[in-house]
Amino acid sequence: MQFEAGPLLSQITTPEDLRKLPKSDLPQVCDELRQFIIDNVSVNGGHFGASLGVTELTVALHYVFNTPDDQLVWDVGHQAYGHKILTGRRENFHTNRLMGGISGFPKRSESPFDTFGVGHSSTSISAALGMAVASGYKKETHRQHIAVIGDGSMTAGMAFEAMNHAGDIPNNMLIILNDNCMAIDPNVGALKEYLTDITTSHTYNKVKDDVWNLLGKMSKFGKTAQEIVSKIENGLKATLLNQSNLFESLNLRYFGPIDGHDIDNLTTVLNDLKDIPGPKILHCITTKGKGYSLAEKDQTLWHAPGKFDKTTGEIHKKTYDDPQPPKYQEVFGHTLLELAEKNPKIMGITPAMPSGSSLNIMMRAMPDRAFDVGIAEQHAVTFSAGLATQGLTVFCNIYSSFMQRGYDQVVHDVCLQKLPVIFCLDRAGLAGADGPTHHGLLDLAFMRCVPNMIVAAPRNEQELRNIMYTASLESFKNHEKAMTIRYPRGEGVMPAWRTNFEEIEIGKGVQLVEGEEIAILSIGHIGNEAIAACKMAREQGLKPALFDMRFVKPLDEELLHRVFTQFKKVITVEDAAIQGGFGSAIAEFMVDNHYTSQLIRLGIADEIVEHGEQKELYALCGIDANGILAKIQANVSTQVAKNNPKALVS
Repeated sequence: MQFEAGPLLSQITTPEDLRKLPKSDLPQVCDELRQFIIDNVSVNGGHFGASLGVTELTVALHYVFNTPDDQLVWDVGHQAYGHKILTGRRENFHTNRLMGGISGFPKRSESPFDTFGVGHSSTSISAALGMAVASGYKKETHRQHIAVIGDGSMTAGMAFEAMNHAGDIPNNMLIILNDNCMAIDPNVGALKEYLTDITTSHTYNKVKDDVWNLLGKMSKFGKTAQEIVSKIENGLKATLLNQSNLFESLNLRYFGPIDGHDIDNLTTVLNDLKDIPGPKILHCITTKGKGYSLAEKDQTLWHAPGKFDKTTGEIHKKTYDDPQPPKYQEVFGHTLLELAEKNPKIMGITPAMPSGSSLNIMMRAMPDRAFDVGIAEQHAVTFSAGLATQGLTVFCNIYSSFMQRGYDQVVHDVCLQKLPVIFCLDRAGLAGADGPTHHGLLDLAFMRCVPNMIVAAPRNEQELRNIMYTASLESFKNHEKAMTIRYPRGEGVMPAWRTNFEEIEIGKGVQLVEGEEIAILSIGHIGNEAIAACKMAREQGLKPALFDMRFVKPLDEELLHRVFTQFKKVITVEDAAIQGGFGSAIAEFMVDNHYTSQLIRLGIADEIVEHGEQKELYALCGIDANGILAKIQANVSTQVAKNNPKALVS
């Protein structure tokens, strides 16, 4: 559904149009932009609170800087809806996150205004610094480089690595800290307290007022901002350093804090900072969800609420007559608490995703045994390893695509030391509308190649509970291995999911369907599509066998010997990268054991999968029930097909 923009916003196709307006019109532009975001997200869904919180900042940045020649890098791309609307995508914004539509995150191939692709956090300072150094090398002294970091991104180590480097080399970069005390959940850690101290310190605020008053009088004295700051630099630094200013200690000139919703002052300050050379940071205080009262009050809920009634604030939820399956994350959260109540050694860790992973269930009940470590996947892994050295049973929950950021620590700090950390990888497989930055397609490949690692994927909620239970037992530590348990975003398949715990033998698969001529080997939740495909095949007179392997590593070799002895054609199905994953593991088994069966591998091809609903993407990649059925039909013998005419129809 498309919405009409307000009278001023409708005139803005690019930031050049914005810059033609008088400064006095900017508050109205902000109001119209905020309303346009509310209108669209309420009906079409998407991220919500973050972009509302940076509406004034977005308008000010494009008004003051000559984008895209001046390069603007967003951090945590769900802040960038306003940026997209102002940069030529207003007419297409209703397609945001829909299959074939615009991406929910900045994307270089989508617009020259999207200078860097972002979906994961804390990359903006590194990227903008690279751009700034490149411009310096090419003598492009007119270009400005701005990194907007916030919404929790400053808690990640990568941001500090970048600032440490930025303060040590010549560059002309502006870092804007969008300080709203939030990621998806409230920020955690000492940095949050430090920034709070800055915003409430009388000394800092006095310095802030003095600096901006001086800068505001530039025109009266005929001075440049650079000259004025040069004159007050020693006194300013002395005052700030007495407060142990972190940013000044890294050789970044610190300015602020200022009100990130005061569009008039924002544009004035940004214009002034354009003339100050060297790396600098502007600290802006914003409110996530600004302008929509419910989003301001419950910022976690309104981070990405789905579709809602913009007038009443009622969030639309599907209603069903029958009980529905829970989300896998909820099964994880409730099961972990259930296990922790029985086992005092169990601990839970997540990097800034307590609500997204449902670890918040345990955090509320056992705050001394469940930890949100901030956006810091590397730390989460090694922190878990440290806990494990002391005999604790650690469940470390990280989104699959975010796990890539902690891979070195998995190898060196966990598996090399034979520590039994249990990695629960949420959002594994095709993540849906969040698109390629969030698809968890690589974990099967990169985890199964690591020594001392067990890799499991439950087909349903009961399997998830049983694998978690098995990993929680003291006997699991005897394996001296870590375990990866991967499961997808969204709902499972079992409304009655609270089953009794049963220990699962590590590395054992199960046969789900008896059959002949062709066998299907599946791994994880996608096996439910294989079950549906087998049912449709039987309606056509075909009889494929189906096996749920449950483990990619170790493989159930006894079962596989039976499969390859009995079947001349085998199909593997996985919702992961086909290169190096489950199908590759089966192919290696075949080669190593000199089997000559025909192997057909279904999975995600060696290409980027764009955004769309999960079911749409399953179909696109040929791993939904219809796609699997088509492979069954194409690989049955001619005689079988002749005896069953329906099998010839795809």
